[in-house]
Amino acid sequence: MNLSKISAGLRRDLALLEALRSLEAHRKGGLGVNRIAEMTGREKSQVSRALAGMKEEGLVDRDPTTLAYRCGWRLYALAASTLEARLTQSAAPFLQRLASELHETVYLCVLRDRNVVIASAVSARRGRSRGLWEGDTLPVIKTSSGRALVAEWDKGSIESLFCGGEAVHSIPFESFMSDVQYVRERGYSILHGEPSERFIGVSSPIKDYRNGIIACVMVVTENSTVSERVGAVARLTLRCATQISRSLGYAAVGRGRYGDASV
Repeated sequence: MNLSKISAGLRRDLALLEALRSLEAHRKGGLGVNRIAEMTGREKSQVSRALAGMKEEGLVDRDPTTLAYRCGWRLYALAASTLEARLTQSAAPFLQRLASELHETVYLCVLRDRNVVIASAVSARRGRSRGLWEGDTLPVIKTSSGRALVAEWDKGSIESLFCGGEAVHSIPFESFMSDVQYVRERGYSILHGEPSERFIGVSSPIKDYRNGIIACVMVVTENSTVSERVGAVARLTLRCATQISRSLGYAAVGRGRYGDASV
């Protein structure tokens, strides 16, 4: 096997993908074969064959009307899995510290198809999982984590969550919006009765270098009448989420505001 030949071919294919992720491709919604050949300095016929092969593998898509190529579903799937792996790895030491401080199980949650998915769960020595495990799916509407994850959505997008489903309509839209506003102002969500009346859910969003919410930290603690305990859980959860955000390249601005650890 000629490894140098394979390597050269791979570099040429990567050059095509780099062209498709350029600003020009983004603005135009894709690029034609001629323009990609121009940008990469290759023959049109070579580019056409290479793109046809990548299309078969899902690495690129082609618009049936304009015939323009753009990055395909498989690239986005690979990017998503890579980002999630880095997120989980970066978050692990901060989640472990929080779990040890609170003696609770701490969860890293992400949004998938408008559902909350537990990406990882870190248990303290005396902590309990509350019946939640990695891979479990939770309803956005009924969780503190859901409120944290959609905190940057506009009102119309959030309203679309309330279309259909009996369980959804048991929670007033305006009440949910008020909770989301609380996250925007305080940096965390507190929800009584999660996952049952005995508990309180506390969640804080995680941002990355693009300044967008990509995940959240969630803690489920005993429903106590001692407000100081809930306040402490909220502050420590916010601090944990902020530390993870900074490890991912997010630069928080403002003191005592959403995304800042100075609380």
